[in-house]
Amino acid sequence: MEEYQAHETSVVDDGCTIGEGTRIWHFSHVMAGSRIGRGCTLGQNVVISPGVVLGNWVKVQNNVSVYTGVTCEDYVFLGPGCVFTNVINPRSAVSRKHQYMPTRVERGATIGANATIICGRTIGAYAMIGAGAVVTKDVPPYALVVGNPAKQVGWVSEYGHRLDFDSDGTAVCPEGDAVYHLRNGKVEKE
Repeated sequence: MEEYQAHETSVVDDGCTIGEGTRIWHFSHVMAGSRIGRGCTLGQNVVISPGVVLGNWVKVQNNVSVYTGVTCEDYVFLGPGCVFTNVINPRSAVSRKHQYMPTRVERGATIGANATIICGRTIGAYAMIGAGAVVTKDVPPYALVVGNPAKQVGWVSEYGHRLDFDSDGTAVCPEGDAVYHLRNGKVEKE
């Protein structure tokens, strides 16, 4: 078995690292200096720029460009057409490559279709970014954010279900039966 699979129309530069079982689909480009973990899926027309790190079992849907400065931990889902930036004030005539700001997407987080993530932010573990949201601030673990600019409207479980906390700050995920606690504005899984 091949270590990874890449469609014949994709371009995989020398000098990148790609884990076993990863699949790269049509018209995608993986650039030198990037690192992709095991079991990842890169959909059609995906660009992975130099210095990008994707953990294991990351799913990148069609038409996503992951720019230098972005790190996605294990089990991250990047929805179709979502956008990352890496400079706050880009100008065509001004080189700001030395000003790239890091963005971290923590384990199990989901970025919805056509969402935009402004650079220099952290998306917490298992957070869910709604389709079309524009994230301008850090997002806590398990938070559900929507809109432009993105605002938190609730909390979600590791399965992506909205959590309904009782008066004691306890919620149970309807799938998987995990128990979550809301304390001091933070959610923790039991």
